[in-house]
Amino acid sequence: MSDDTFRSVEIERTSVGRYVVRNARGGELSMGTGEDATFTPVELLLAALGGCTAVDVDHVTSRRAEPTGFAVTVSGDKIRDPEAGNRMENLTVTFAVTFPAGADGDRAREALPRSLRQSHDRLCTVSRTVELGTPVSIVDATDTGSAGPR
Repeated sequence: MSDDTFRSVEIERTSVGRYVVRNARGGELSMGTGEDATFTPVELLLAALGGCTAVDVDHVTSRRAEPTGFAVTVSGDKIRDPEAGNRMENLTVTFAVTFPAGADGDRAREALPRSLRQSHDRLCTVSRTVELGTPVSIVDATDTGSAGPR
């Protein structure tokens, strides 16, 4: 893959069940098991689903009018299935977006349904990946040749 397409994050363990996620631009966020205020991996998946479409929709509609309200709620059911494995079902991304009165607000309101469809159908990499499915490889890169710290 080229540098244009490659994406990655690094995750560092800070204590039992607590991690820091870092991107290549220096951004950081805390992740954990849900025993405190940190986001769980499932919550981050939900955030990625909603955030991806939010960016697409905001980019299109705010060129017409600055929203007076922009809220996204993402929900789903976490299924624990001993046979087929754990997963999320019934994923729903709900937008509540309002625009000011007037011609610019009317243009933004008119663009909203189309931008939601376009994001869902082709633009949002996150929801497209979830819906289409893609294999995930797990690689053990542990250095088994060293004895570790002495």
